[in-house]
This record gives sequence, C-alpha cells and structure tokens, in this order.
Amino acid sequence: MTKSEDGGGKPRRRFGVPKNWRTTFLIALAETSNLSASAERADISRSWVNKTRREDPSFARQWLAALCEGYDNLEMDVLNRLRNGETHDPDGKKHDNAAAIRLLSLHRADVARARALRDNDDEEAVLESIDAMIDAMRARAAANAALLREPERDEHDDG
Repeated sequence: MTKSEDGGGKPRRRFGVPKNWRTTFLIALAETSNLSASAERADISRSWVNKTRREDPSFARQWLAALCEGYDNLEMDVLNRLRNGETHDPDGKKHDNAAAIRLLSLHRADVARARALRDNDDEEAVLESIDAMIDAMRARAAANAALLREPERDEHDDG
C-alpha cells in the first residue's frame, strides 16, 4: 500500500482488490443499508462493487438479500424507537426517524424485489423437492410391481 497522493488519510492499495472484500461488503451492507459506507469498510471502490453486481448474478442476489436485511433492521430500529419514545441515541445524538422512514419508503421497491427473488428461490426449492418425492414414489411403485410379477419360487421349487 502507498500513502494517498495528498500525504494524509488512509493508505491506498497499489493494485488488486482486498481478499474477501465481498463478505465484508455484504455484512456491512446488511448492517448499514449504505453502499458508500459498506464499500469503504470493505476497502473497495463503489464503482468496483457496482461493476461486480452487474456482472455477477450471484453477487447481485446476495446484495439484494443483504439490503433487504438492512432495511428490515432499520425498520425494526425505527419501530422500537417510536414505540419506546426514544428520541436520542446513547451518545445524545438525536434520532432522525423522519429521514429513516423516508429512506424506507424510497427503497420499498428494492426490498419488495429482494423478497420476491427470495420467495421465488423458495418456490423453486419446494417444486424440486416435490419432483424428487414423485420420482422416489415412482421408483418404489416400479420395484413393488416387479416383486409382484416374480413367480412364487417357494411353491414351485421342490428341490
């Protein structure tokens, strides 16, 4: 790593991407619902993260799942604060519940899409399970039919 051009701040990498940046990014995204903060925590550029999301469908699904989890967490935090009348965090900083609610409203479509993808995956798994069950039942039925077609050897074999 080298120092940044202006001589201060965080050192930057010369080349490559950090090892395991995806895991770090996704965990941070689930915690914060914030692309910039998550990319910074993973020590990766936002443009690289977006490029990866466009090019890797698996990462795009994981991104949506993390974002969905993050919004679920935010929603629960806001609900808890509103129910308990908490107006400030432990450090005395005022909660901006209105901004949190606006954020949730703005990203409702993303969350709905993530949930639809998750539900679709669940539906596919159920259908695959049903198909496997039917295949197993057919195999047992064929084996039973074969057993019933076999002549009774004990009755015909006298030795």
